[in-house]
Amino acid sequence: MAVQHPTRGPADLPHRLHYAWVVAGVTFVVLLIGAGIRATPGILIVPLEREFGWSTATIAGAVAVNIFLYGMIGPFAVAIIERFGLRRSVCAALLVLAAGTAATVFMRASWQMVALWGVLVGSGSGMVANVLGATVAGRWFGRHRGLVVGLLTASSATGQLVFLPLLAHIVVDHGWRAVALTVAATALGLVPLVALLMRDRPADLGLPRYGERALQPAPKGGVNPARRALQGLAAGARSRDFWLLAGTFFVCGASTNGLVGTHLIPACLDRGIPEVTAASMLALMGICDLLGTTASGWLTDRVDPRKLLAWYYGLRGLSLVFLPQAFDGSLYGLSLFAVFYGLDWIATVPPTVALAGRAFGEENAALMFGWIAAAHQIGAACAAWAAGLVRTGTGDYASAFVAAGFLCLVAAAMAMLIGRDAPRAEPVPA
Repeated sequence: MAVQHPTRGPADLPHRLHYAWVVAGVTFVVLLIGAGIRATPGILIVPLEREFGWSTATIAGAVAVNIFLYGMIGPFAVAIIERFGLRRSVCAALLVLAAGTAATVFMRASWQMVALWGVLVGSGSGMVANVLGATVAGRWFGRHRGLVVGLLTASSATGQLVFLPLLAHIVVDHGWRAVALTVAATALGLVPLVALLMRDRPADLGLPRYGERALQPAPKGGVNPARRALQGLAAGARSRDFWLLAGTFFVCGASTNGLVGTHLIPACLDRGIPEVTAASMLALMGICDLLGTTASGWLTDRVDPRKLLAWYYGLRGLSLVFLPQAFDGSLYGLSLFAVFYGLDWIATVPPTVALAGRAFGEENAALMFGWIAAAHQIGAACAAWAAGLVRTGTGDYASAFVAAGFLCLVAAAMAMLIGRDAPRAEPVPA
């Protein structure tokens, strides 16, 4: 039960920054770096092909394992955070990321890449994914929650892209092992920041959530994380809205980090575009995404989220159908694609989180979004693997891009069915 705080509240502290914004800022940095680490294999495909003779399909298989675990860890990550707290959970995840990426400098066989970049880095990055942003927004913000989800989602998506030009330069000048050590050191360097500034709940500091006056006491006791996560999945499986949200998010993953995030650089190299220039295109997408996804969070607080999703998927589908023609034209055409597509890169997250809250209740939104995000990464893993097969079999990515575009158009139609004539889903057991 909420307890009315007798002395503190937003109106009583007009000149003090609410600590929610400090926690959000730390989370922004963690998501930015964590996503950049997870996306690093995108610039390693060609160097690994050259050094070890592995095929694109072989390397893409390891990336697919990474993306799959990145998503499947999500719902369990929410339950782990509920059980052990934000600070300890995030610090542990960063240590796993640092160990996994540093160890890759010693790999000599493709199975080692699967074990390290696939299993270890995929699991660690799953703990510092969009479900972390949803959890922080729900715990710390009673007002402007959609905007905060947009900002934190933008940091996660942008991190996959904006560091790639720098890492591409390091690959060219010093080799791929220097990249692995750089990202490992970055993850390790974040641990003290999180340990010093991250807090689990506003109640730990005697504060209400931002925008509220009522103090929300921390729940007592802890639930087994695996049981809590599986209970959420069982509740979701009985809801039509869950399958619609998961289905659209499957397409989201297939059309973003699984396809474009993993394969745009090698696709550019196939067309004679240098590696650093290709990585700069991804960075441009990241900058545009920061604007687009933040704006999406603002719009989610004001516009029907179903309509937003339909527009986002429809426009993304058209841009992917156009992409093969952009390759055949000048660099201007590819830059135009980068801006248009980047604004829509992962703008789908704020309305999806909002719809999950409507369907399952605010208290269960982060957990259920974890399972919906798992579908996102399953889609991304399928696209990463399938596009690698297409490239190995045909020597070109064009059909993979066009197929993803048509999937987006299907997702646009699915989005308008969410919440229509469907009863509210049953609550998830606590």
